[in-house]
Amino acid sequence: MNYLFVLAVIIFLATYAIIITEKYHRTIIAMFGASLMVLLGIVNQERAIEGIDFNTLGLLIGMMVIVSIAKDSGMFQYVAIKAAKIGQGDPKKIFILLAGLVAIFSALLDNVTTVLLMVPVTLVVTNNLRVKPKPYLIMTILMSNIGGTSTLIGDPPNIMIGSAVGLSFNDFLMNLFPVAAIIALATVFLLIFIYKKEFVADQEAKEAIMKFNPNEALTNKSLLVKSLVVLGIVLLGFFTHSMTHIEGATIALSGAALLLLLTVHEPDENLKEVEWTTIFFFIGLFILVTGLEEVGALHLMAGKIIELTQGNLTATTMVILWFSAIFSAVVDNIPFVATMIPLIKDIGAITGMSLAPLWWALAIGADIGGNATIVGASANVVVSGIAGREGYRIGFVEYMKIAVPLTFVAMLIATVYIYFRYLM
Repeated sequence: MNYLFVLAVIIFLATYAIIITEKYHRTIIAMFGASLMVLLGIVNQERAIEGIDFNTLGLLIGMMVIVSIAKDSGMFQYVAIKAAKIGQGDPKKIFILLAGLVAIFSALLDNVTTVLLMVPVTLVVTNNLRVKPKPYLIMTILMSNIGGTSTLIGDPPNIMIGSAVGLSFNDFLMNLFPVAAIIALATVFLLIFIYKKEFVADQEAKEAIMKFNPNEALTNKSLLVKSLVVLGIVLLGFFTHSMTHIEGATIALSGAALLLLLTVHEPDENLKEVEWTTIFFFIGLFILVTGLEEVGALHLMAGKIIELTQGNLTATTMVILWFSAIFSAVVDNIPFVATMIPLIKDIGAITGMSLAPLWWALAIGADIGGNATIVGASANVVVSGIAGREGYRIGFVEYMKIAVPLTFVAMLIATVYIYFRYLM
């Protein structure tokens, strides 16, 4: 064990520890840790750049640009208000309809974008109904991560796994949509049971909701049509990847370029809305993980997991599933998945076992496990921040009392699903 190995592990663990404390912005710490990996000679600049997954970054940037333009049409607000009217002012029906919308939007966009669009509208609805918004906000967190589990573009960890392994939009849809749908139904049912006393609104409040005019939310119908056409083309591109072999980044960035061409002359404002802090956070993580790879730390960890499970596929899959869920509850699932991808590849190289169950176990564990705490996924932090600014602070323990039992139920469902689908 040479000094570079020790140095790389110390930098990596120290970076994680500081990120967890949230004393400094995670992007700054990730970039600083990545810089140390290069400056101290653990990995050279060329190898560091090679370790950055530009397909993941391109897909994220492309989708962020598309959504930043599309949201100005009012299409997302329109759908949410329409759902409230369809629910006829009944808090329970509106709760179910909003849960469905969050899950669908998270599957087709990404969970952070979804909560940024849905939370303000949800607060308007709950304020007019005069019901407590916290059940709706907690539901939004849970359903955004569950809905995001079902597709390639629904959650950043899925994008990372898909890009690293070559899994398509259809692969995720066929393998993860069934279990995500079951978990979503179970979660909504349990939330309704937990909050059944909260779904009460007086007649005056119901009438206020029925006076909403969803058409007023559509501020730019020309933009709406263009956005829907481009979103349709992009989704078609994802669906047909297995035939065209065009990568997700190319599809998303081409869609973004087309929508920019159709709608704006100066792209400055739309490009400003890209979450560049998230993009650079990813870059830092990719370089940190490349440093661990370079010194053989991940290969060593892979060997320890194989030693623990004795190379048994079922045992290894279950360890990955539950370890991913537990770890993602404590640390944001993005850095965790960035670390696990090369580790799982090493397990495959050492044992020669089929890695398909392990990839699905990693995706489900990281996405669903992120629901357990308020810091488990980026969407959780975003909703908590917005709620706090609006005077509805969601406490860490308060959230866990609801989320941990529901996450445990979801993981039991996932365990049964993975065992019977891939390991029987």
